[in-house]
Amino acid sequence: MKTKKKGNNWTAYYDPETKRYFAEIIYTSREGREQYDYEITKDIYDRLGTFSDDIENEHLIKTAKMHYSFENTMYGTLGPERTVWDEEANEAMQETVKKAESATSKQK
Repeated sequence: MKTKKKGNNWTAYYDPETKRYFAEIIYTSREGREQYDYEITKDIYDRLGTFSDDIENEHLIKTAKMHYSFENTMYGTLGPERTVWDEEANEAMQETVKKAESATSKQK
């Protein structure tokens, strides 16, 4: 099974050791940056990338539980700079991302 899937604004990860699935949506513009991380299900992970429009993939990801949100804009209109919903899930996702990036760099 692939351990990483990617779209324009989203990336999904699977950690075979913990059997957990995560996804992140990142928007960047000249006004700032927004990042939203989710713990997703296997069903969501399997369906990601099957839509012709990336917006549909993002809508699917947003049906899962958000565990981390970072919003930083030059206007400060989106709310607090950082809100962490679930520390454990956030740390597990960061480890999963590191594993996926390490595996990708070894393949090159």
